[in-house]
Amino acid sequence: MKIPAPLALTALALLALAGCGPSPANTPAASDSHSAPQASLAALPAPTAAGQPFDFYLLNLSWSPEFCHSHSSSPECASHLGFVVHGLWPQNNDGTYPEHCPSRPGPTSDAVWQGLMPTASLAQHEWQTHGTCTPYDADTYFGLIRRAFQSVKIPAEFTSAASQTMEPPAAILDSFAQINTGFPATSFALSCGNNYLTAMEVCFDKSLKPIACTGVRSCRAKAVKIAPR
Repeated sequence: MKIPAPLALTALALLALAGCGPSPANTPAASDSHSAPQASLAALPAPTAAGQPFDFYLLNLSWSPEFCHSHSSSPECASHLGFVVHGLWPQNNDGTYPEHCPSRPGPTSDAVWQGLMPTASLAQHEWQTHGTCTPYDADTYFGLIRRAFQSVKIPAEFTSAASQTMEPPAAILDSFAQINTGFPATSFALSCGNNYLTAMEVCFDKSLKPIACTGVRSCRAKAVKIAPR
C-alpha cells in the first residue's frame, strides 16, 4: 500500500510522505527494548468519534539507518536509532484503507507524541492522514500507537548493527516471530526498497491483539541489505 500525502514541512516529514504504507518508510524515534505483548491485555478506551469502517491496524516500524543514509541531517539520525515508529494505520482485509478522513483537532500537547515521533509536523501528518479515520481523539490515538509499539520486541541483531549485512526476508521475519512469542508468525511483514530493508510491519486487531496480516504485501526479494546503525 502506498499513501500519497502532500506534506513537506521538513525532511523528516518528506519521509512520511514517501513511506506511509506497507512499503519503504521511515520516521521518528523509539527505543529498541520492549516488553512482551501487553497491548491487548488492557481494555481499550471508549470510542470518542465516529471514525470510518476498517478491519485492523498496521503498525509500521521503519529502519532508521536506511533513511538516514540519504537524509543524514534529519533529527533522528544523530541518535543512530534502529527501528522507529512511523505510524499505526487503519487497514482493510482486501488491501484498501481509509485515509484523510474528516478533520478533527490534533494532539492537546507535544507530550502526547514525544518519544514516538520527532516533530510536531510529522505527528500532525500521521493524525490527519490516518488517526482521523479511527474512532478516537488525537490523544487517545497516539496512546494506542504507544501501546502497540511497546508490545513488540526487537531482535538483538538489530540493536547493535555496526556493519552492513544481508539476510533473506524470511530469516528476518522468523527472528521477529521467534522473539515475539505471543504473536502469530504471520503478524509480521517486511518492506524493502532497492533490495534494502526499509521497515517491519505488524498487524493488530482493533483491540490491539496481534493477528495474522491480511492483504499486506511483504518484500519479495531473495535477500535484503540491512544498513548499519
